[in-house]
Amino acid sequence: MEAESSSYSPGYLDLHKSGELRARAEVLYERMRHCDLCPRDCETDRLSGQRGDCLADGDLEISSASAHFGEEEELVGRHGSGTIFFTNCSMHCVFCINYEISQLGQGRKYNTRQLADMMLMLQRRGCHNINLVSPSHYIPHILFALDRAVPDGLRLPVVYNTSGWEKVEVLEFLDGVVDIYLSDFKYAGAEEADKYSPGAVCYPETSQKALLEMHRQVGVAHADPDTGLINKGLMIRHLVMPNNAARSDRVLRWIAANLPKDTYVNIMSQYTPVFKAFDHPEIARRVTRTEYRNAVSVARGAGLTNLRLQMRH
Repeated sequence: MEAESSSYSPGYLDLHKSGELRARAEVLYERMRHCDLCPRDCETDRLSGQRGDCLADGDLEISSASAHFGEEEELVGRHGSGTIFFTNCSMHCVFCINYEISQLGQGRKYNTRQLADMMLMLQRRGCHNINLVSPSHYIPHILFALDRAVPDGLRLPVVYNTSGWEKVEVLEFLDGVVDIYLSDFKYAGAEEADKYSPGAVCYPETSQKALLEMHRQVGVAHADPDTGLINKGLMIRHLVMPNNAARSDRVLRWIAANLPKDTYVNIMSQYTPVFKAFDHPEIARRVTRTEYRNAVSVARGAGLTNLRLQMRH
């Protein structure tokens, strides 16, 4: 089953044709010798087998690849989002719902030819996009894989599913490669970022700059009127936390003040205390309806018009 026909043409097709896609991959791959791909700037020689602060070495590690139906409906469509979960992560969130993958290393090693084959398999199954989850530390491998997959017919939009903690200078290598940025904006306060994602004290300012760069590249996300799917644009997720631990009011007001008012914003209510969250009593419970509704009220009051809400929680 192939994906439903679409007139959308991903930018990475032209980058492959010109040789630019592979050239960018080669530059980024060499940067792993003193790795600075993420804001931790650990400068580990990942290519020699050392594991960086993201817990990854130079090998590509993947947990799973499948049609996923738990993403936003504009990505899922009828046949699912073609989701590839990469092993390891630089954020180290104490409440990560996927901690077995992101921090305990669940997954196995693959090469870039196998990653390209995964992308093509997801396209054959009818998935509407290639959804790369926690991809930051494997950007070189991803670009090599895309370059390998294009001659075999890959044509799906690429979703860059990220924590939002991204370096602008690295995101610039993805200009024309990524079609959809699906980015968290987790925290507005440095103290909270450092507490719940240890070492990510620069998260707020770094993520704000990253979101502006993502918007510059892909613009506002709007669904295709014929298919209901989003093929290009910035989609922001914000997870409301107990006791306003993420400073949701400041997050949402920043978005409204610095990005178009019709920026796609998914205000998420499904926070669940798992993993090390119980070491922090203030976040060791679910959010209340009042806490969630307060965040929604702030977003509406700030003038945001393209909200996705989860009031059922």
